[in-house]
Amino acid sequence: MSHATCYRRHTGVYSSLPMPRLRLVTFNIAHGRGLNPIQGLTSQRKLQANLRRIAALLDRLAPDVVALQEIDERSRWAGNFDHLDYLRVHTRFPHSVFGINNRRTGLLNLCYGNAVMSRHSIRAAETVVFGQRRLGEKGFLYVELDVEGRCLPIVNLHLHFGSRAQRLVQLERLLGWLREKHRMHSKSWAVPPVICGDFNNPGTRDDATASLLSHLSDYCDYTLHPTAMPTFPSPMPRRALDFVFLPAGCVNVRCEIVRSLLSDHLPVAVEFDF
Repeated sequence: MSHATCYRRHTGVYSSLPMPRLRLVTFNIAHGRGLNPIQGLTSQRKLQANLRRIAALLDRLAPDVVALQEIDERSRWAGNFDHLDYLRVHTRFPHSVFGINNRRTGLLNLCYGNAVMSRHSIRAAETVVFGQRRLGEKGFLYVELDVEGRCLPIVNLHLHFGSRAQRLVQLERLLGWLREKHRMHSKSWAVPPVICGDFNNPGTRDDATASLLSHLSDYCDYTLHPTAMPTFPSPMPRRALDFVFLPAGCVNVRCEIVRSLLSDHLPVAVEFDF
């Protein structure tokens, strides 16, 4: 019996429809600044030009869903304009949602976090922020997509950049939240949640990706994409930071690291049937 069949029988969800295919891109866009190493020193004109190049790259990749990290709603250090709205104007995604992790008002205003753009309608969305800080805080954005009548749950995750201890605490928060969400909503899911984003690993297996892959076995078998392929820094990648976790029921998987110099991270594109 396949994992997909097991999951459908366990939840009571049955379908005779053919499996849809989905193409997902996860991309930390570094607040739109490109390869400029210092935040706040890039003019609005250059930020917008780089976002247009990101939009052109997404058009070329033709994903159904894009999970973005480090995207600004309106921040003084990032041109004081809505980057998600700007990308939507220059792409063909009819649906989008922002998950704000940091918000500060006043002279040095900032507002940024994670976002999802989708060709499929978004049934539900929820933002979970890990802490109370107004700068540098991380979190995740949960969305449920309606894909040809099926509910596909996706978690867009960004973990702490400097502390392994903090990353593992954040993963415990995510896993507790997932257990409760699974208890309440799994009967409506086609598969368990796809989890993607920037995990900020230090380059060792005994960290966020290994811990999450181990604990996700509570739900079903997950596979990690890509494996042993670095995504940071983009000019000469040495560290594997950006991943997609696919649950059982996602099959015929293709994964690629996309070469670009539009951020200090490389985008990861994953295509699969579910």
